[in-house]
Amino acid sequence: MKIAITSQNKREITEHAGRCRKFWIYEIFDGKINDKTLLELSKEQSFHDSSAHEPHPLDEVQVFITGGMGKGLVQRLKAKGIEPIMTNENEPDRAVAAYLEGTLSKL
Repeated sequence: MKIAITSQNKREITEHAGRCRKFWIYEIFDGKINDKTLLELSKEQSFHDSSAHEPHPLDEVQVFITGGMGKGLVQRLKAKGIEPIMTNENEPDRAVAAYLEGTLSKL
């Protein structure tokens, strides 16, 4: 499983997911974090500037965690089989650990 986290500053979970261009990608194996990499998108690849009908670099994730997103992005993610989650947790590693434990606070 792969989990994407919005993190424009590379330290905290950020809001405005539609305009975000930096994401931590966590690879999960046997319920544990196996790998963590930073994905940086071009402006044209941000959700706000890309088409929902075209392939996207984040199409391969199963869970998308952010501090905030609009209804359009929620629908776009769900249409691609991605679980959208908004949370007030601001630390990416803690958010993933809490998600895996089933204790992540959701907005």
